[in-house]
Amino acid sequence: MEIIFNCPHCDQELSVDAEGAGSEIPCPTCGEVIVIPEKSEKAAPTSAPAASGQETSPNLAPSAIASSAAAKVVMHLKVPVHAKPGESLIKKPAVPLDAVAKGADKQIRVKTMRHDKCVESGHDKFDEMVTKVLADIGEQNIIGIHPISYEHFDVQTQKVMTDYGLVIIYRG
Repeated sequence: MEIIFNCPHCDQELSVDAEGAGSEIPCPTCGEVIVIPEKSEKAAPTSAPAASGQETSPNLAPSAIASSAAAKVVMHLKVPVHAKPGESLIKKPAVPLDAVAKGADKQIRVKTMRHDKCVESGHDKFDEMVTKVLADIGEQNIIGIHPISYEHFDVQTQKVMTDYGLVIIYRG
């Protein structure tokens, strides 16, 4: 026979064999020491027979659902509630020290410099803007610089123009 009772600290429902009655155990949920009661707090409901002379009408055939094994199983389940979520057991591996020294902790980035975006008030500022971007990135972080050729619609001349630019690949 089992003794079913709740932990007085966290209200977790516990089930212990009747031989353990009166002994002290730690609660598996909250860790507090609790004493197992002598009898089950969750007594199964007992149906008292009709002793007052009232006759009950017999069922002709038992219901298939009521007589199944699943209908006789009583589940006493509770979900434990904790104040904070448990810590994650899977952690991101650390970057090796030699990779950090080489700058591997930086992401690879791409910067596209288009010539038509570097013209201000009729003055070509492409060289100055490229120089400023390259100085900001730093020579040690540059992976590659590639020229590009592209077409765009010029609003002033109402024509499709072919222009040039640069693609800079760097760590940053």
